[in-house]
Formats: sequence, structure tokens, C-alpha cells
Amino acid sequence: MKVALIAALVAIAAPVFAHEGHAAMHGQTTAESPLTEGVVKKVEQAAGKVTLSHGPLPNGMPAMTMAFRVKDPAWIGRMKENDRIRFAAEQVDGAMTLVRFEPTR
Repeated sequence: MKVALIAALVAIAAPVFAHEGHAAMHGQTTAESPLTEGVVKKVEQAAGKVTLSHGPLPNGMPAMTMAFRVKDPAWIGRMKENDRIRFAAEQVDGAMTLVRFEPTR
């Protein structure tokens, strides 16, 4: 009985985890992707980058200040120094990239 229950749970959960893993491998976030809080330190519009001071990231990266590319260049126009934001970042083409953000004013 227990084996059948476990097999049923695995069958139900496997497609969900497979989808999330596929999304993460391709630099996509899911609706459940946790957001990290950060402070904008520098905006480099021409380079398409923003420097953030942030807490620990879900991928295991410790708290630090670093530059990120942005998925959508229009986002840079919506950020300025000292803004507080919440964001999700993923490796995209070998560079840490903001794939989602929201102001926290």
C-alpha cells in the first residue's frame, strides 16, 4: 500500500519538477521563483547592466555587490541609484542576468 502511494505521488510531482528544472536551465523563472531584495548601486544604461547590493541568492551565491545584465533593457530606465528592488537572477549565456524585478518603494 505504501509503495503504491509513493509511486502515485512521484507520478504526480515528476512533471512539475521537470518543468521547473527545464525553466531554470534555460534562464526562465517560474511564478514560484523566490525574489531577493537588493539596492541599486549603479545603473549602466549603455552597457545594459545594473550593479546591486543584494542578500544571498537562491542558487547559493552569498550576499555581495555585483553587476547584473538585465533581460529587458527597458528595465534600466525604471531603476536609479538607491532604489530598493526585489529580483530574480539566473545564468543566461554565461552571465548573471535579472530575469524579473519589481520596485519595493
